[in-house]
Amino acid sequence: MWQGIQSITNYRSAPPACDSDASLPDALNNFYTRFQAQNDVMARKTIPPPEDQVLCLTTADHVFTDIFNISLSSGIVPTCLKTTTIIPMPKKSPVSCPNDYCPVALTPIIMKCFERLVIRQIKDLLPPSLNPMQFAYHPKRSADDAISTALHLSLSHLEN
Repeated sequence: MWQGIQSITNYRSAPPACDSDASLPDALNNFYTRFQAQNDVMARKTIPPPEDQVLCLTTADHVFTDIFNISLSSGIVPTCLKTTTIIPMPKKSPVSCPNDYCPVALTPIIMKCFERLVIRQIKDLLPPSLNPMQFAYHPKRSADDAISTALHLSLSHLEN
């Protein structure tokens, strides 16, 4: 019976664990910083056409208004706001190799505030005729809603 369930669910047993050694911290460092090595391209400012309205935040929106407005007008996000700290969280215990960790990226709070202010402006510009099957940029909608809707439509189609 268990073999049948494993076959239906496509269950695979865990791969054998790696040998533990003292170089694990260095291996994790190399494993998670491999993306940062390619991030050396400077952002370039694109000048918007004169008829386009440049996004501008008011003082009531946030205390970092001046920094955000300079960033928006210049088209450059300060490097200190783009940096993240990656914390390796163990998926299982005991941990024996880099694949036993799940990377959790900690983004600066200031950047999260900036993103929320900008996304609010973008959402206000979206037309009300946006397709209801478009789940991004809708309040209280997520990837879970998209998955459950697709699953419901598929199962309803199979029933008919």
